[in-house]
Amino acid sequence: MPVSAGQSTADLSATELLTAYRTGDLSPVEATRDALDRIARLDSHVNAFCLVDEAGALAAAAESEERWRRGTPRGVLDGVPTSIKDILLTVGWPTRRGSATTDPAPGDVDGPPVARVREQGAVLIGKTTTPELAWKGVTDSPLTGVTGNPWNPALTAGGSSGGSAAAVGLGMGALSLGTDGGGSVRIPAAFTGTVAHKPTYGRVPHHPASPFGTLAHVGPMTRTVADAALLLDVISGFDVRDAWALDAAPRTFTAALNDGVAGLRIALSPTLGFAEVDDEVRAAVEATAAVFTTLGATVEHADPGFADPVEPFETLWFAGAAKSTEALGRDDRAKMDPGLVEIAEQGARYSAIEYLTAMAVRNELGTLMGAFHQRYDLLLTPTLPIAAFEGGRESPDGRRWTSWTPFTYPFNMTQQPAASVPCGFTSAGLPVGLQIVGPRHGDARVLAAAHAFEQATDHHLRRPPLLQG
Repeated sequence: MPVSAGQSTADLSATELLTAYRTGDLSPVEATRDALDRIARLDSHVNAFCLVDEAGALAAAAESEERWRRGTPRGVLDGVPTSIKDILLTVGWPTRRGSATTDPAPGDVDGPPVARVREQGAVLIGKTTTPELAWKGVTDSPLTGVTGNPWNPALTAGGSSGGSAAAVGLGMGALSLGTDGGGSVRIPAAFTGTVAHKPTYGRVPHHPASPFGTLAHVGPMTRTVADAALLLDVISGFDVRDAWALDAAPRTFTAALNDGVAGLRIALSPTLGFAEVDDEVRAAVEATAAVFTTLGATVEHADPGFADPVEPFETLWFAGAAKSTEALGRDDRAKMDPGLVEIAEQGARYSAIEYLTAMAVRNELGTLMGAFHQRYDLLLTPTLPIAAFEGGRESPDGRRWTSWTPFTYPFNMTQQPAASVPCGFTSAGLPVGLQIVGPRHGDARVLAAAHAFEQATDHHLRRPPLLQG
């Protein structure tokens, strides 16, 4: 696949790279060098990476190039530059989790998703930044500093998978693995104009188990929906190390991409019935109704009918923070993000009754959404009610990060699949994200709808200012 004038192979999607490898128009070494060059040129602006393994990536790319030359690619990702959020265990690299309290020694085991992408031939280029222990919806930590937004590096990229979103958004590798416990792949995707999918819980195995429990998912982060489906195909499926892991889906997500939305019943809820939403964000999301109608769906304004579950979510989340820090003493806590220490201390004070009460709300919410999806095949909402704000802050107004993420954490509680795709821009040129939510196990339907919307619009084609210079 020839690269057009002014374009680098770093601007190609994974599916485009693989087509070019197959035809011989491009080699994995060229693609990896371009991704590494993009990192060298731009990462100082956004701080997306906490580790870059140039030598290891080029060696892996050379091996991939030889396999493609022989006509024996290892798998469906052979030669695709890929990054890993620094929460997931990776052989040969430390997993610091954004914390000075963690072990800096290289790891000796891959977590399940990392093992799957490695088995399929992906070229692992490095690890991406995260807030400490992935505790909040922005990406800054005492260990790695602030991660900026490709559309304006002074603004946050979101979090907790902000490094991954900034990386794919700037072509610093076509694919990245992120994690999502309350919106952590969808939040940064919305802020950076990229694509992310939080799968149905259990669809992607995770090991070791997250201290945040069954709120935490692993998901793909990409620039296109087709790439997200491809990566989800690879990382899905049973792994004995995860007690909650599901068997492989009966059909690949890639095969389902062209199912479209014709005949689907879609609910559009700009506020979920309780959220305050910026006017420009709301207008961009409201405009998506016409797109889906043109594609053959029936779209109605409808709220699911639940109140903001922020208090039960925070009970579960803060208790998870307490669990994740329980072994740390006063000296270690002095090195940590003060906000994390604060919520961990609060979480440690919750009783078992309070925790189980929050779980009961979670169960009720799941039942309600199950009934809602008997009436509607999909739910559309803003991914976030606001555009990106100043980097290095937990929120625009000094509150907890949950104060500005009302559309994301409810669907961690229900374990439903939810994707974020770009659906417009503010007058300041900042991306707006559309969240597409499906019933449990409806990942293929969510991705097919996201793909149909993407193909009918051009929001995903706009390039951040850092790439326009």
